[in-house]
Amino acid sequence: MAVSGFEGFEKRLELHFFGDIDDDDGKNMLGLRLLDFESLEQVLLAVQCTVVSAVGNPFFDAYVLSESSLFVYPTKIIIKTCGTTQLLKSIPPLIHFANNLGLTLQTCSYTRGNFIFPKSQPLPHTSFQEEVIYIEHNIPNNLCYRKASVMPSKLPAHSWHVFTATLLPPLKSPHHATFTVEVCMTELDRLIARKFFSRDSKTGDLAGRDMTELTGIDTINAGAFICDFAFDPCGYSMNGIDGDRYSTIHVTPEDGFSYASFECVGSVYDDPDDIVETLKKAVRVFMPATVSISSTRCSREVWTKMERALQPLGLKCRSFVMDEFPAAGTISYQTFTAARRK
Repeated sequence: MAVSGFEGFEKRLELHFFGDIDDDDGKNMLGLRLLDFESLEQVLLAVQCTVVSAVGNPFFDAYVLSESSLFVYPTKIIIKTCGTTQLLKSIPPLIHFANNLGLTLQTCSYTRGNFIFPKSQPLPHTSFQEEVIYIEHNIPNNLCYRKASVMPSKLPAHSWHVFTATLLPPLKSPHHATFTVEVCMTELDRLIARKFFSRDSKTGDLAGRDMTELTGIDTINAGAFICDFAFDPCGYSMNGIDGDRYSTIHVTPEDGFSYASFECVGSVYDDPDDIVETLKKAVRVFMPATVSISSTRCSREVWTKMERALQPLGLKCRSFVMDEFPAAGTISYQTFTAARRK
């Protein structure tokens, strides 16, 4: 493995707010979507990334960033960044701008895998302990139901770091009808990884579209509108929009530290077979040697079916753990490696 390179593993922050967004004129129903682009730029400046492409629909706005993605709903923001970005520095300005819109922070969730190049990370991302200290210092004290945990696996290089905080006691937390699945893949098939290198110096939206079609990413959810982007000299990001649901893919294809991620949301009322098939399609696109899957509020049926679904792709489940977190509920974490490995 390379001594140093681009960090593919993302840091992910999800903030939920509450407040009166049901004005008679309908304008305030947009909630956080009323944040102007200049305000979002200030947030991203603190994180050290920029917007490269954007699209919206009646439900939310989706931004492809120079390092991953940002999704803005009326009362929810999800920001996911890779590289050496300082994601957690987005917390103070986001809370400030939300408060100016009459919105108050209700829950905060932060997740990430193991960095490939941990020594390259700047503060506050130098360790999970430092990240937790920073978050706790920058969220309101009334988010008093908190938990930080590192979910282990049998693979030394893979574990799942989770911090959640909420102002609601567990028994009063609202029922969540949606779930989130985060898939991290390393050691991508080399022939497939090469498809994410720019050709003829083409980058941007058009080159991104070529990569989407060439690799079959557009078949993962054929009904989604895809906003994609290709980077120079290599790398790829896309946001998929399907009604009120998003999906997102990010690829770092360099040999020695190749990485791809896939994230999507769904409803607990969906057919488990559908989400399992979607995840299988995403993994098949990259044919990685190692996969980890974290699911939040996903049904037990999905966990068990994933193990069987990835077997035809030559992947064997090596470990499975689950834990309960305030606001997030049940989080499960599975790791898979190529069956040829012991």
